[in-house]
Amino acid sequence: MSARRTTVVSNAMTVDVEDYFQVQAFAHRVDRADWESFPSRVEANVDRILAQFDQANIHATFFTLGWIAERHPAMVRRIVASGHELASHGWDHTRADSQEPEVFRQDVRRTRSVLEDIGGVAVTGYRAATFSIGARNQWAFGILRDEGYHYSSSINPIAHDLYGMPNAPRVPFQPDGDGFWEIPMTTVRAFGRNWPCSGGGYFRLLPSVLYRLGLSRVNGVEGRPGIFYFHPWEVDPGQPRIEDAGWKSTLRHYTNLSRMASDIDRILRLFAWDRMDRVFADLLPTSGQNEAMRHHASPAAA
Repeated sequence: MSARRTTVVSNAMTVDVEDYFQVQAFAHRVDRADWESFPSRVEANVDRILAQFDQANIHATFFTLGWIAERHPAMVRRIVASGHELASHGWDHTRADSQEPEVFRQDVRRTRSVLEDIGGVAVTGYRAATFSIGARNQWAFGILRDEGYHYSSSINPIAHDLYGMPNAPRVPFQPDGDGFWEIPMTTVRAFGRNWPCSGGGYFRLLPSVLYRLGLSRVNGVEGRPGIFYFHPWEVDPGQPRIEDAGWKSTLRHYTNLSRMASDIDRILRLFAWDRMDRVFADLLPTSGQNEAMRHHASPAAA
């Protein structure tokens, strides 16, 4: 007997489009200047994901690096042609909390411009590399708004050694009360703290039943949508190995890659999924407004 969906709440399926050598876990081993020397696997992996989503009849949001889009424009156009939302992941996976405001502005402006030129659609969503918007760089939201973005999904309200803002709201909020939304990653509240429930490395490292129970609670008890995220390299157990990365980075990156695709298949069957901009449509401008924005960009984004 096939598994059946357990809820009618639509959740947001998201993919952070970056290659295996660009991840934060390997930043201490892989210099950006050497990226071009690594064999790229992102396009083949994205095509696998597109086929997987097509078979499940779901649409998702692809938060895409500008660096990747510039080198794989046909892949970006396939994402759009398949009905998925194209969104920004910044230019080259530089952490937002390591950038000065004007550098951050140039990064998100450049990325949005390249993605829109290639994809031919409005880009209004943003996710910071490694969830690197937090208590120290709340100024980033105002810049994103000024540069034509409508929402961010960049805060993970948990405690983590690389990111996290555990005191942030667990639900969508307007940081400046001006119509721009931060839609934080999904957590479950228990025992006085927030626990991760949004995919990524935790989904591979922990029994997947924990994720299913957590999302069922968010949907059924709290009555609200959740967010799931993963990366193209997570469905690619045959990727080249980065040597001497250290035990923690190796554990985080390579654990259970071989089962990831089948685990995703299972949650695609059990829950309802859609794009960020449709799941949270009650918060965001209409698609018609998005299209008008694309053709009449503000002077700051020109």
